[in-house]
Amino acid sequence: MKHVFIINPAAGKENSYRELQKSLRELKKPIDYELYQTKAPGDATAYIRDYCRRYTEPVRFYACGGDGTLNETVNGVVGFSHASLGCYPCGSGNDFVKYYGGKRYFLNLEELVQAPEEYIDLMRVGNKYAINATHFGFDSCVAKTMMNVRRKKLIGGKNAYTTGVVVGLAKAMKNPCKVYVDGELLNPKGSILLCTVANGQYVGGSFRCAPRSIDNDGKLEICLVKPVSHITFLKLIGDYTKGLHLDNPKFKKYLEYRRGTTVRVEAPDGFIYSFDGELVNQNRFTVEVVSRAVRFAVPKSASPLPGLLHVPFYEAAQPVGKS
Repeated sequence: MKHVFIINPAAGKENSYRELQKSLRELKKPIDYELYQTKAPGDATAYIRDYCRRYTEPVRFYACGGDGTLNETVNGVVGFSHASLGCYPCGSGNDFVKYYGGKRYFLNLEELVQAPEEYIDLMRVGNKYAINATHFGFDSCVAKTMMNVRRKKLIGGKNAYTTGVVVGLAKAMKNPCKVYVDGELLNPKGSILLCTVANGQYVGGSFRCAPRSIDNDGKLEICLVKPVSHITFLKLIGDYTKGLHLDNPKFKKYLEYRRGTTVRVEAPDGFIYSFDGELVNQNRFTVEVVSRAVRFAVPKSASPLPGLLHVPFYEAAQPVGKS
């Protein structure tokens, strides 16, 4: 199998090209590989799709960067049966691989290139795909702020999400929109604090928004939080960050949680949502799950987080917040 490493030179603190090239040359079991550095946003997707049209031998593309690079690689690979997906998480944000315990397992190059593959789901809006999460409301404000400050000292980098939260507290505590999951309206009053539609478990680096997510079950995890006061927000954010919100009595009157296949959103003009970190200005859209859409390389030492074991028991229970 051919191994192609898609390197985003702008990801992380420094370009990982030379380090990765050196590590590949030193592999105990040599592989057939190429390295490609992206030139602009969208270039990774275009390069991969062109490659897959020209060559039909089995190939695995590794996203070498952050979540944005992974998203572009996903959109290149999807639809080509001879292509699969890998991730070498060397960017500033690596949320999706936290589903498997964190980036350390994927940075072990010896193990990564020999990793077995498994089918995983994606989510789709129109003709674009996401692997981790679609989120909006408070989260959109946070994501927009993160984009603006990510390379700034103190308020950027690992602190970018916290900076976004502070801005959100000032500007985005009540966001008009209606959210339907498989036809059910979750918020008849027509406003939200935030809503996440997840295939992975984490957003923003440390916020475990979907602790029961399974990325290969043909379902999306939807968590909608109703508008709350600043004081209530501060009381809830700690448990939300840790992923302890779904069974927590403190959240009961503020939370709607579902598992579904289609999420429809209707909002006023100017509405923005985050699609794997990409900000999209669209006020009416539908998020659909695409079951078993791509093959993803998972190192043998990595495994889904223990919280996933609770899902089968939860499916038979009443959704949190449903009256």
